[in-house]
Amino acid sequence: MTSTATPQRSLTAIVLAAGKGTRMRSELPKVLHRLAGRSMLGHVLAAVQAAGAGRLAVVAEPGRADVAEEIARQAPSAEVFAQVERLGTAHAVLAAAAILESPDDDVVIAFGDTPLVTAETFLRLRAPLAAGAAVAVLAFDTANPAGYGRVLTEGARVLAIREEKDASATERAVTLCNAGLMALSGAHALALLRRIGNDNAAGEYYLPDAVALAVAEGLTVAVVPVEEAEAQGVNDRAQLAVAEAAIQGRLRRTAMLGGATLAAPETVFLSHDTVLGRDVTVEPNVVFGPGVTVADGCTVRAFSHLADTRLEAGARIGPFARLRGHAVMEAGAEIGNFVELKNAHLGPGAKAAHLTYLGDAEVGAKANIGAGTITCNYDGVFKHRTTIGAGAFIGSNSALVAPVTVGAGAYVASGSVITDSVPDGALAVARGRQAVKPERATRMRAALLAEKAARAKT
Repeated sequence: MTSTATPQRSLTAIVLAAGKGTRMRSELPKVLHRLAGRSMLGHVLAAVQAAGAGRLAVVAEPGRADVAEEIARQAPSAEVFAQVERLGTAHAVLAAAAILESPDDDVVIAFGDTPLVTAETFLRLRAPLAAGAAVAVLAFDTANPAGYGRVLTEGARVLAIREEKDASATERAVTLCNAGLMALSGAHALALLRRIGNDNAAGEYYLPDAVALAVAEGLTVAVVPVEEAEAQGVNDRAQLAVAEAAIQGRLRRTAMLGGATLAAPETVFLSHDTVLGRDVTVEPNVVFGPGVTVADGCTVRAFSHLADTRLEAGARIGPFARLRGHAVMEAGAEIGNFVELKNAHLGPGAKAAHLTYLGDAEVGAKANIGAGTITCNYDGVFKHRTTIGAGAFIGSNSALVAPVTVGAGAYVASGSVITDSVPDGALAVARGRQAVKPERATRMRAALLAEKAARAKT
């Protein structure tokens, strides 16, 4: 069994991210399309860094500020190299030749549109180099090899990788396929890459040709197996959906093995950074956007949507709740159906049971927010904050016009529009006085019916 122990040599990773991805039918570069809230390129950069890459290069299309910004977010220390001409994968790698000059490094080459390859697989790919291999290639066996380069072997010996368009009929019958990713010994990487020619049907410089060149020099080439599903690239929206399903499957499994209950796992969508604690219950049809942490013992009921949110121990939300924009619920806080929090902080035990919007709000411990309450936080130009003290009671159908403070233990009568602060323990009533007109409804209805009958005769 191949060891996955990290060798003592340092690791350099080169990620190829150039290409417009016309099959995506999008103005967005292919590698910036997202899976589980993170770009495909971000997934690849995270994996190679988790595998121990101390030096990282990304080869990208020149002039793409959006790609450069994503690289800076995901891997601030990465060096970016431009591939001005697109003459094949070996040509792309050589755009980063400046970082290949150290013979003491191992080198792994990855692709920005192959987002499912894990850090563990990169470690396995690198491992044969520590045992003396000059080249290691990632490969999978498939019953349907059409479209893939074939890994040609003789017994246990690797001979070459042949692109399908250059393969003979016999070679096309081979089912061991090249996954594209490769590891190279730093002592041989640059020399092998510079010797690759373009004598092939496409006239391109193929990275896999490094295998035949290494074999010709008597160097050892290793094949590292991988599951076909993990090695899949993404070239169109259909393949993007397949990759999303694969990543969601991984995330759901990790969450459940970590102690969370997903009542209908296939209906719950997680972000790459979602954190679910032990004894968390997630009901069906819940979506977690980026930046969500759910502590132990929380309940997220059906059809809720969370992003940029923290739930502390025992908090309960939903069904049909939405939380976003730095929303925080402390221990035991509860919100119910059709409640939205935006940049709001609910203290321990605070409750908003239904039909409420709390935006830019601070709600104290055990405060109770009645149905239909709105914090009016936006004046058309600026956002303003509402503060509700501990133990306060906000009656149903109230509007709190920010900036405003409702003090601890204060009471806001139902149907009020609060524009001035309410002191601790005070009662605020801000609504029109009710007037009752005896028999007025009966006379008004009779007059209207008479008018309707008269119109019908004309």
